[in-house]
Amino acid sequence: MKPTPTPPPAAPATTSLDPRMWGLLLVLSGNMLIDALEVSVAVVALPSIGEDLNLAATTVQWTMSGFAAGFGALMLFGNRVVTHLGRRRMYLLALLAFAAASLASALATEPGLLIATRLVKGFCAALTAPTGLAILSTTCPEGRERDRAFSVYTLAGASGFTAGLLLSGALTTLSWRLTFLFPAPAVLLLFPFCLRLIPADTPTPAPVSGKGRRHYDLTGAATLLAALTALIHALTQLPHHGLTHPRTLIPLALTTALLAAFALTERTTSAPLIRPAILTHPTMARSALGAAALNGSYLGLLFIVTYQTQQQLGYTPLRTALAVLPASLPLAITALASGRLVRRFGAPRLIAAGALAPLAGYALYLRLPAHPHYLTDIAPTMLLVGAGFVASFAALNTQAVSAFPPHQRGEAGGVYQSAVQLGAALMLAATSALVTAHQPAPGATPADTMTAYRPALWLVTTVGLTGLLTALTGLRDRTPTAH
Repeated sequence: MKPTPTPPPAAPATTSLDPRMWGLLLVLSGNMLIDALEVSVAVVALPSIGEDLNLAATTVQWTMSGFAAGFGALMLFGNRVVTHLGRRRMYLLALLAFAAASLASALATEPGLLIATRLVKGFCAALTAPTGLAILSTTCPEGRERDRAFSVYTLAGASGFTAGLLLSGALTTLSWRLTFLFPAPAVLLLFPFCLRLIPADTPTPAPVSGKGRRHYDLTGAATLLAALTALIHALTQLPHHGLTHPRTLIPLALTTALLAAFALTERTTSAPLIRPAILTHPTMARSALGAAALNGSYLGLLFIVTYQTQQQLGYTPLRTALAVLPASLPLAITALASGRLVRRFGAPRLIAAGALAPLAGYALYLRLPAHPHYLTDIAPTMLLVGAGFVASFAALNTQAVSAFPPHQRGEAGGVYQSAVQLGAALMLAATSALVTAHQPAPGATPADTMTAYRPALWLVTTVGLTGLLTALTGLRDRTPTAH
């Protein structure tokens, strides 16, 4: 799921933007597009990466889950760093780090370096995606022109996933390394314009701890990221060693200890990254769980489809990208109308419809025959998933933040986006573990090959059902919305 900007309500003024402001909007939106496509750019390249580097699916999945982990686990920490060190400074530094990590990814020959660069790029996106919106909020005149700027920025984010699929499909046909390399020159091209156009700002000093040090809650950020990576590692060890092997038990125990350390840190620090009042609010909890289920099940399905179509059905990477395009393209086309949909039908009803459609698609995909035809066997699932995102993508975000007063909505949006990305990272790890554990034996029949993917598909379907059940509880909720 792409980052979902949540602009503040507009004032009635209608001042037009000058050319410099439009230039700023274009470069920020261009980088937002790159941030969003990084979520999908590795999808159809996964089998090629695995074959070239001789990696199992459980290792290759880190190229996706690593980015999601860096994005989700460090989103709130990134917001704090940007606030206290300055938007302009951190945005420019994040661009340079993103370009360097892209180059390192393309040149990597060891999985450790490749995974590390994806984590770094996730953190860079966590710095730039929300910061771009904040820059627009303070530089664009209030009223219709600010609304227009936010629409352009949101459209860039919504279109990024589709752009990443198409670029990955086309470039992987030549070399998977190009899929990781191309953001580097694109970001470096934007950099001088950002350097010239992004206005200077005055950072807000970080709170001072009792020991006289500036407080960023680095301990909280580090323990959360470490706990997530330990849990992902434990999940990927299951098909190779089982649940009782030390290589699985040790990271599981480490996950528990790190989560306890994170909870203790957040409870005792004077400025926690996540305040319990935000995290435990019923509307936030329901929205975050629903969005994590929607995004996680979707990416889990794409993981399965990528391996099925390329390894079992003989699709090229570009053909795979085109095959899954109906699941993402509808959102890019309808992004600008999403706000009107929410106002007309209400977020709870759209979220329920948006959870039901993908679940129906997953159920259809479970009956995939040994020799599937795309139009009758694969496309219906992709269209249903696409319909689900059209209905609930904006509604989930709106529901999550609307329960809080305006001064808390930025923090609420960060918590929501973190949950979305963490759900994606965990589902990718779990799906890859099931795909690896049930790989068909050499010489298996086409029917046996398709059956081998069923356990992973059942996981995707179960998570989708969880999202629907969560959405249905929202239909009965009468919690008042903050204004």
